[in-house]
Amino acid sequence: MTAADITRGPRRRGRAQGSAPPRTRATEYRRLRNPFPVMNAVSDDEAAAMHAAALRLLEELGMKVLLPEARQLFQQGGARVEGDMVFIGREMVEAALATAPRSIHCHAGAPERDITLEPGALTFQPGAGAPHATDLRRGRRPGGASDYRDYTRIAHHYDVFQMMSPSVEPQDVPPHLRHYFTTRTQVALTDKFPFLFARGTPQTLDNFEMLAMARGLSDEVFRSAIHGYTIINTNSPRTLDVPMAQGLIDFARHGQLSIVTPFTLMGAMAPITVAGAITLSHAECLAAITLTQLARPGAPVCYGTFTSNVDMRSGAPALGTPAHFHASLMAGQMARMLGLPWRSAAGSAANSNDAQAANENQFGLWGCLLAGATVILHSAGWLEGGLTVSYEKLITDVEVLNMIAELCAGTSAGPEEIGFDTALAAVAPMGHFFDAPQTMARYATEFYEPVVHDYANFGSWTERGAPDATTRATAVWEAILATPAQAMTPPDRLARLDAFIARRSAEGGAPPES
Repeated sequence: MTAADITRGPRRRGRAQGSAPPRTRATEYRRLRNPFPVMNAVSDDEAAAMHAAALRLLEELGMKVLLPEARQLFQQGGARVEGDMVFIGREMVEAALATAPRSIHCHAGAPERDITLEPGALTFQPGAGAPHATDLRRGRRPGGASDYRDYTRIAHHYDVFQMMSPSVEPQDVPPHLRHYFTTRTQVALTDKFPFLFARGTPQTLDNFEMLAMARGLSDEVFRSAIHGYTIINTNSPRTLDVPMAQGLIDFARHGQLSIVTPFTLMGAMAPITVAGAITLSHAECLAAITLTQLARPGAPVCYGTFTSNVDMRSGAPALGTPAHFHASLMAGQMARMLGLPWRSAAGSAANSNDAQAANENQFGLWGCLLAGATVILHSAGWLEGGLTVSYEKLITDVEVLNMIAELCAGTSAGPEEIGFDTALAAVAPMGHFFDAPQTMARYATEFYEPVVHDYANFGSWTERGAPDATTRATAVWEAILATPAQAMTPPDRLARLDAFIARRSAEGGAPPES
C-alpha cells in the first residue's frame, strides 16, 4: 500500500461518520503573478554594453525594411533611409521607448477573462504556429480546421492558458479565407483574449471588424481599448518584411497589441554566441517598437524574443538547452532595462511526447520564469521545434503549468496552518494525522489535484493496463472534446458575423500579402 492508498481509507470513514461533504477546491489561475526572483545571466555592465551595441547596430548597420510606408514613417521620424535600408538614431529609439506603455490592459470576451501585461505578471499560451498536428488516435498529419477547433476548445478548458494562440495552421482552409475561420472559431468557442493574424492590411481589417462585431462594439469603442493581439516576427538578421511591418502599423493605428518576436537561432540567422544573438534580437525589437510608436504614440507593444541554438550537426533548432535558458535570462535583463512587458518561449525539439520532450519544455519554461517573462508562448504542446503540436503533450504540459500556477499562489504559515491544537496536539507519539481535525477539515482542498498524473500503487496501475502518462492524456483530451461546446458569443452576433464572412468570401476574401 502506498501513502496515497492509505489516505483514501480515513477520508471515506470520515464522511461515513457524518462529517460535512468535502468542499470543492478553488483555484485562481487567470491572473498570475510571477513569484520567483529574477536571475541575471550577465553583469549589469555587460547588459548595458549589449544595449549600446544594439543601438550602434541600428545607427551604423541599419535595418532592411521592405515596406515603403514603413520606410516613410521612419524617415519622417528622423531616420536616414537609403533604398530599403533604414538607419535609426538612438534618440528615435529613446523617444519611442518613452511612449510605449509599461502596463497593457487586454480586454477579453468576458471581463473576468481580462488580463494585464506588465512586469511581474505571468501569462501562458499553448504552442503556436505549427503546420502539423499529432495524437495517438490519428497519428501525425497536416493541421486542419478540425485540429484548430479542437485546440481552441482544449486551450479554453484550462484556465492556466490566459491567451489564445495560433495553435495549428488549418491548411484545409484556403489562405484567402483562413482568417475568417480562425477568428470566428475563437469568438464562438472561447472568451479568452484572442490572437489575430497580421497577413496584410485587408486580412487585418477584416479581423478587426469581425472581432468588433462579435463583441458588439462600434469602431470607435474598439479602437479605444485592446481587444486582440498579433505576433510580429522579424526576419533575422536585420530584416522587417512587408506583412510584418504592415502588421505593426495597422495594429498600432487601431490601438491593438503587437508582440514583437525576433526568432533568432544561434549559429543560423544569429551569431553563435548567446550575447551576440540577444544583441541582434534586442536591436530588431527596438526597431519594431520604434515603428509602432511612429505610427501611433502610446500604441500597445510587447517586447519579445525567441532565441535558442541550432544543432550544429544537423542545423535543426534545439530547444530547452542551456543556451536557450541563458538566452531567456539575457532577454529578461534587456526587457527590465526598458521597463516593458515582454514575451519569451519554452518548447521542445523532440519528435514524440517522451522524456526528452518533457525535459526540454520544462527546462525552457524555467528559463522564462526565472527571467521574469510576462508572456510565455509555446508553454504546452510543441514538438519538433514547432513543426507539430501534440494533443497528448498539450495535456501533460498543462500538468506542469498548473503546478507552477499553484506556486504563484504561495503558501501560508498562520495559526490555522501550523495547527498546534488541531494537528500537533491532536496526535500522540507514533500516531498518524489521517483523521486529525486539521486533516479532516482540509483533505479535499489542501493539495493540487492532478490532471493526468497517477499516484496509484504499482498493483492498481498494472491492473488497469499500465497506461503511461501519454496514454492517460489521450483519455483526458477526448473527454474534454466529448463535452458539448459552450457558446461564447450571442447567436444574433454570430449570425451577423456569418453574414459578413459570406459576403466577404463571395467578394473574393482577402489573400495574404507579402
